[in-house]
Amino acid sequence: MFRLTLRTLRFRKGGFAASFAALFLGVVIVTACGGLMETGIRTDAPPRRLAGAPVVVAGDQSYRVPKSGDDERVTLPERVRLAPDLVEAVRAVPGVAKAVPDVSIPVTPLAPDDHRPLDVDERFAGHGWSSASLAPYSLSTGRAPSGPGEAVFDARSAAKAGMAAGAPVGLTVRGTPERFRIVGLVAGRSELPAGVFFSDADIRRIAPGQIDAIAVFPAQGTRPGELRGRIATALRGHHVTVSTGGERGQAEFTDVRLAGETLIPMAGVFGGLSIMVVVFVVASTLGLSVQQRQREMAMLRIIGTTPGQLRRMVLGEAIVVSALAVALARLPGARPGRMLFDQLTAHGVVPAEVVFRQGWIPAAAGAGVGLLTAVAAAFIAARAAATARPSETLTEASLQDRRLGWIRIVCALVCLAGAVALSLVTALVLSGPVAASTAGPSAMLWAAGIALLGPRIAPVIIAVLRPALRVVSGHAGHLALLNVRARRIRTAAAITPVMLATGLATGLIYMQTSQTAEARRDFGESLRADAVVTSSSSGLPPDLVDAAGKMPEVAAASELVTSTGYIEAPRFGSQSEDGLPLRGVTPEGAAATSAVSVNAGSLTALRGDTVALTNEHARRIGGGVGVGDTVTLRLGDGAKADLRVVALFTMRTGPKTVMLPAALLARHVTSGAPTQILVRAAPGVDHARLTAALTRLVSDRPGTRVADRDQAAAAHAEQEQIGAWVNYMLVGMIIGYTVISQVNTLIIAALERRREFALQRLIGADRGRLLRMMGVEGLAVALAGVLLGGVVSTLTLVPFCLALSGSPTPGGPLWIYLTVIGSASALTVVVTLLSSWFALRPHPAAVAAGA
Repeated sequence: MFRLTLRTLRFRKGGFAASFAALFLGVVIVTACGGLMETGIRTDAPPRRLAGAPVVVAGDQSYRVPKSGDDERVTLPERVRLAPDLVEAVRAVPGVAKAVPDVSIPVTPLAPDDHRPLDVDERFAGHGWSSASLAPYSLSTGRAPSGPGEAVFDARSAAKAGMAAGAPVGLTVRGTPERFRIVGLVAGRSELPAGVFFSDADIRRIAPGQIDAIAVFPAQGTRPGELRGRIATALRGHHVTVSTGGERGQAEFTDVRLAGETLIPMAGVFGGLSIMVVVFVVASTLGLSVQQRQREMAMLRIIGTTPGQLRRMVLGEAIVVSALAVALARLPGARPGRMLFDQLTAHGVVPAEVVFRQGWIPAAAGAGVGLLTAVAAAFIAARAAATARPSETLTEASLQDRRLGWIRIVCALVCLAGAVALSLVTALVLSGPVAASTAGPSAMLWAAGIALLGPRIAPVIIAVLRPALRVVSGHAGHLALLNVRARRIRTAAAITPVMLATGLATGLIYMQTSQTAEARRDFGESLRADAVVTSSSSGLPPDLVDAAGKMPEVAAASELVTSTGYIEAPRFGSQSEDGLPLRGVTPEGAAATSAVSVNAGSLTALRGDTVALTNEHARRIGGGVGVGDTVTLRLGDGAKADLRVVALFTMRTGPKTVMLPAALLARHVTSGAPTQILVRAAPGVDHARLTAALTRLVSDRPGTRVADRDQAAAAHAEQEQIGAWVNYMLVGMIIGYTVISQVNTLIIAALERRREFALQRLIGADRGRLLRMMGVEGLAVALAGVLLGGVVSTLTLVPFCLALSGSPTPGGPLWIYLTVIGSASALTVVVTLLSSWFALRPHPAAVAAGA
């Protein structure tokens, strides 16, 4: 039978090509998502500046979240720094030849007039000269910095910025412009980041007590692995990590672990959704291909073919097609996954330091999904064909009528039950954007359940559409509707991909637009400032908020520092692993620039070690805390702070935040300085006047910009759009695959009817009439698919929007929906007409004789 399978495949080129295309693209998509998953799990980031140090000691970026049940480890968002006394502790470990503390601070080179940052596409980082050997760098021109006001640049970056040895240069360091003289240039590897080296005395002045990492060099005869164990033992209890080999990159780039936590759920959600779509599409395509051969299989049974032989033939065909598709899907290799990953890094979702990794596991997973789906679908289809009586099969092939099997009904009910459960969880349990994690899979389950019941649902939909179609289509439409009613199984198979494409496209796209619209609404309602002062350099100078607050055009001004933290004591039940948003503010301007209502205490008391909580948080902490009580927070850099509650407030919109003094929180963020100042206009001062006054104030402050309320909202929307674009890209990949399956199904359905077309032409029908008939059939299929797709998207979006905003209506323009249904309808009609035209090309007598 296997030899017969190979010989007969060439007579079924259409079904073979459709199944092959579905399998090939499905394996490629699943493999690409697997590559993103593996990259997130590995989070490889080769060390750059610390590449010369065999052992690196850094702060432990992991944190165990205190929860009411089990504890969970997360990655802290800010760099965890080391205590200065750890340097001597490391030097005292036996086998250590040298221990060099490393400090990295953001700096911005200024143009010669010192009023604007240089237009370069690199971010500069400042370090002490003693750590220049870690990369390693070597002096190519001049000398090392030895006194205050001296600096050394790396030669490559200096050439791009137009700087030379001996020239003065302005640098913005933590928001404050300073003057330095370039006393030398260093050369290093091309992949090293742009660097500026100060004298060790200057770096201690700029960043007092700050140590990001300790580079350790073993003594002669001591292996790095052995030294790593000794250092870890000596520093036990200090919450540090000791790294060698490739792990040193994670010590150098702290956001690498956060990238893994972003990639893993993203790849998991879209990979899981892709697998569901692939399984559904491949099973539908193979099932349709086998279903169209009912007459052939019945004849094989009549002439003596046993059920086992028939099953082996169908399984053999599926194995041949799937093996070929899987083998050819290996040709692109890691390129599709790398292309997706490059887009993520280009849009800032993943740091550029992370290296894409795709080994054999994603390829094996993609191949396994393709092979198992093909074999399972072929087995189910072959079992139905092999166990049915030949006479019944011939009758079904002629009448296009068949009862739904109990397995199909059970699968449909399971899918619908799962969809209902996920929808209830989405609407009643989850809230905010996290609801997308259950809403997305529910869309696929709704579509699968409706598709499995398609042969029973399709006649109902067509009956609803019949009056309108008969009015506008005439005699050709009458024939088309008769065909649709008689061929309900084939019609249901054609409707399914249209439903899948429109339902998934509408549901997934409007989920993203709703999130974007809700984020914009929250930002607009929470922004009580009339202007925002921002810095494109390394932060804002500490005196700028006081200067702005004293202006006659200003009613209030407040610095803004953002981070994430965790409440440790008293116990905060059901604390999320994502932590609580922390907001550092200036006490004098906090109330006027924040969309909050103070219920107890005062925000002006936010000085020193104090905190302001929302009423909701205060009720949940240890059974309830009030003004004057003390809570313990774990800040974003791992530091523990015992803070006195000075105010309780309610928020009008947005995530529930914890307020701290900006001066306190700024010391515990990676940048070390505020990046925004929120300004409220004085009574009677319009936005234009306020913006002009602030622009004059910051005209001599390098890299500082002023944006009015509308500009700030537009900048926020642009930032939100970056994350949305990534989701659109991944959703578009899935939708594109469903569209290809739609085209495949329509082509198979039209080419199967060549004999029917030939007989109609022999009794007098011309090509034009048949094409008009097929056009109406295509329109009926498109409209039915759009209606069912609307049901799928509605059942998906309503629970999600209720969880997101409390309203059942999604956010986003109407033209998106009109574009989706218009494109799907036009594609259905055009593909139906083109494939029908191709089927009508041969002479009808030749087709009838060949049949």
